[in-house]
Amino acid sequence: MFKSLLTRWMTSVTSLLLSLTLMPWGTVAQAQQTKKFHRIGFIGASSPTVAATRVDAFRQGLRALGYVEGQNLAIEFRWADGKLERIPEFAAELVALKVDVIVTAASVATRHAKAATATIPIVMGFENDPVANGVVDSLARPGGNITGVSTLAPEISGKRLELLKEMFPRATRVAVLQTAREPGTAQAVKESELAAGGMGLRLQHLDVIGPADIAPAFENIAKSRADALLVLPSPVFNSHRSQIIQLSIKNRLPVIYYAPEWVEDGGLVSYGPDPRALLRRAATYVDKILKGTKPADLPVEQPIKFEFVINLKAAKQIGLTIPPNVLVRADRVIR
Repeated sequence: MFKSLLTRWMTSVTSLLLSLTLMPWGTVAQAQQTKKFHRIGFIGASSPTVAATRVDAFRQGLRALGYVEGQNLAIEFRWADGKLERIPEFAAELVALKVDVIVTAASVATRHAKAATATIPIVMGFENDPVANGVVDSLARPGGNITGVSTLAPEISGKRLELLKEMFPRATRVAVLQTAREPGTAQAVKESELAAGGMGLRLQHLDVIGPADIAPAFENIAKSRADALLVLPSPVFNSHRSQIIQLSIKNRLPVIYYAPEWVEDGGLVSYGPDPRALLRRAATYVDKILKGTKPADLPVEQPIKFEFVINLKAAKQIGLTIPPNVLVRADRVIR
């Protein structure tokens, strides 16, 4: 009888130990099975090659927050390659896929994503003026399903002209490359004209709707003998960055661009927020939304850092000497 009781006791202890040993592994397995897999839609107006560093920055932001593609995250990319008429189609595709969040990497993409859905959260990677463009109700209280990062800086176009004039004091006529249909262009043009008047500059506005308009625009610049060039933000320009930089050098034009990528690729000077930093910041919005926060409760952020970058190689190519008082103010100098 004692032997029988001992056998039963040992069997019970063994079962208990086995249960305790297996419990943590079972809990982990269950957690893995129930781990949420997210799908993000990403609309870019340019190409994956041109926007490679921007996408890398976005991915880095997500990885820092614990999201790994293929494990708990998938990103559905859609690239317009500068053909903005394709963006409405992309927005509709992502809505049909029922992605968890749509990230827009251009103002025009935000506008079409808004038209495509009022329920799927939309995170702006960078939007020049979300309130004026009718994208959100206000920066502090966006309302609806859209939030994110804005590049709004009311006097930035004037600042770019000021830097251009300081670099090239003899300039009296400045050509302006712009895409009129791009949200925010009208405001940038207005700011540019106000600033130009105070500096004694005359502006020559050249509207570039698509890639075919770029070369003719530079022909007009040459014929009008413009002294310098201001390039306003446009996905058309970003998609054809190399062509614009090369034409600027060929025409020996002092040019100021809106993002440091242009200078890193051989352009002369840029002043403005870095789109890569903005997209990295946009990843935090995606994280908060995936964790349950409503877009309407997340205030839109404005850039707090504006980078002034100078490429001395480009200056040498066009025979321009950057004045010491301008050079010393640069955040970065490419030699």
